[in-house]
Amino acid sequence: MRRVALALFSTVTGLVMLLSFKTHSSTASVPIAAAPVVPSTTPSTPSAGSTSAGTTTAPTGATASAPSSATAPSTTPSSASTTKTVTGDAIDTRFGPVQVQITVTNGAITAVEAVEYPQSSPRDAQINAYAIPQLNSEALAAKSASIDMVSGATYTSEGYLSSLQSALDQAGL
Repeated sequence: MRRVALALFSTVTGLVMLLSFKTHSSTASVPIAAAPVVPSTTPSTPSAGSTSAGTTTAPTGATASAPSSATAPSTTPSSASTTKTVTGDAIDTRFGPVQVQITVTNGAITAVEAVEYPQSSPRDAQINAYAIPQLNSEALAAKSASIDMVSGATYTSEGYLSSLQSALDQAGL
């Protein structure tokens, strides 16, 4: 009887130790997704004969004042298009707050970015390194808060959806 009790106790102890074992990964091996870079469509340096800030550069290098009718047509896009950035409410989750920011141009969502999300532990950073980019791209593609949650990032996904809906409500969408 003693042998059976000892064997049972040893088995239970070994099983508890095995199930409570947690591995830790360093944050250096987890790639952190950066915000996508949108290239500018305007040239960075004016070419010869181009208009820049009300002056025209002649091919010989001489600078002359441009007439008032020679302004570039793209200098007044604010009257034709309206762009605003709206930040949703910070939603508290079990592991930390989640907050989403959207950019709306002419009534359509043009950018979605999580500006705050849990990163306090290596595990949070690992989970959110793959969850946040997925959520951002799905929200941008759907142009609404009707997106799927990311498996393994349930709390972050719930906070993200709530903050996204808050931003959409504030933007009037």
